[in-house]
Amino acid sequence: MADDWIWGWHAVEAALSNPLRGPAELILATPERIKQIEARFGRLPTVQQADNQQIAQRLPQGSVHQGVAVRGATLEDADLSDFEARPGAILLMLDQVTDPQNVGAMLRSAAAFGAVGMVLQDRNAPRFTGALAKAAAGAVDKVRVARVVNLSRALDELTTAGWRAVGLAGEAERALGEILDGSPTVLVMGSEGEGLRRLVADHCDELARIPMPGGFESLNVSAACAVALYEASRPR
Repeated sequence: MADDWIWGWHAVEAALSNPLRGPAELILATPERIKQIEARFGRLPTVQQADNQQIAQRLPQGSVHQGVAVRGATLEDADLSDFEARPGAILLMLDQVTDPQNVGAMLRSAAAFGAVGMVLQDRNAPRFTGALAKAAAGAVDKVRVARVVNLSRALDELTTAGWRAVGLAGEAERALGEILDGSPTVLVMGSEGEGLRRLVADHCDELARIPMPGGFESLNVSAACAVALYEASRPR
């Protein structure tokens, strides 16, 4: 099945580097990519030479595979207890963000700004298939991800463990920069259409907005996430 594949050099390299992934069942690569794999990882018994067309036939139509794809390297989920509530730590929680491209971009931002992990609701979040991994450009294997049944209960558990939950909401009175204080913080992002659900917002310690002096009403959720993570990563 196409869902079993990861493609694109950055995504494949990160997957093969990640000790939390299971062994790859098959790696298809062009001769040039095989040289890169051997230089990086040594000779791997699951590598099979293929041309670009042969690789494309195994993947969804239009996949930009860059001459390499790997099948079957499953990724282990994190637990909430894996995220240490240390000063300055940032944990990202997504409330029903379902677009794989958005989630992939948000993983990239989480990796870029040093977030310790991401929390998703198991039922209303995309699986980490090849398209998402390609959009994340390797960040799927750089940022630990926990999947939970109920976000509100997860927030309660994280609060008990020492985290402070800040939900992003356009209608909030205070700006994010005013609320952040350097304590371990869960940044909670709502879906692009609906924003934060009421029950999830009620389980946040604070709500904050991203100031937009240009007067435009909103940002794409992945863009808002990048701005929020940048603000949260600044020393305090």
